[in-house]
Amino acid sequence: MRAHRERHFNDRGGWLRAAVLGADDGIVSTASLMIGVATASGTKPSMLIAGIAGLVAGALSMAAGEYVSESSQRDAEQADILREQQELASDPTGELEELAGIYRKRGLDADLAMKVAQQLSHAENKLHVHMREELGLHETSLARPMQAALVSAASFAALALLPVVALVVAPAPFCLLAIAVVSLVSLGVLGALGGRLGGAPMGRASLRVLLGGGAAMATTALIGRLLGVAGIG
Repeated sequence: MRAHRERHFNDRGGWLRAAVLGADDGIVSTASLMIGVATASGTKPSMLIAGIAGLVAGALSMAAGEYVSESSQRDAEQADILREQQELASDPTGELEELAGIYRKRGLDADLAMKVAQQLSHAENKLHVHMREELGLHETSLARPMQAALVSAASFAALALLPVVALVVAPAPFCLLAIAVVSLVSLGVLGALGGRLGGAPMGRASLRVLLGGGAAMATTALIGRLLGVAGIG
């Protein structure tokens, strides 16, 4: 008999979120910055400088932001885990009753709930059981600041290269169009891929990313145009 295996996606949450966020931001922010400069001044060298500066600054900013955010989450998780360790050491009977209470709330009768709590407490690491049942924490979902920072920075830089490469390769009259087309196509593919990896409908995920990215590029193009007309660009 073949074992029944189900695919779950929650164990991908941390790195997947950082990767998708970094990649999406890499395309949108870099392309928008270059388009804004293009509509203000229209010179290819200035667009290239803006793109490279945006790539480097954005990747570092994403890494720092993800590290700080995940570190804060990790500190909170560690504080909860430490508190649970202390409670297990000082009041094991009370903690066992608390665990049984959780199972009673899930529909088990009092005797069975206590038996389940006792059996799990003997069969598994007590702390892990209470982490899972009381705190909702799992080993696979704990915050990993360095992983999030590296994944976010790498995905940002890799995808931010696309509009820069489009600028370098395209003839001068078509630079703006090339950046927009390459960026929008990349965003559509990225959205679909993110949806597939996360178990969500690919079309809806792709459309969501396309609309957001397109709106950002259009807005910076308008701002660049207005600044250029005003003689600031």
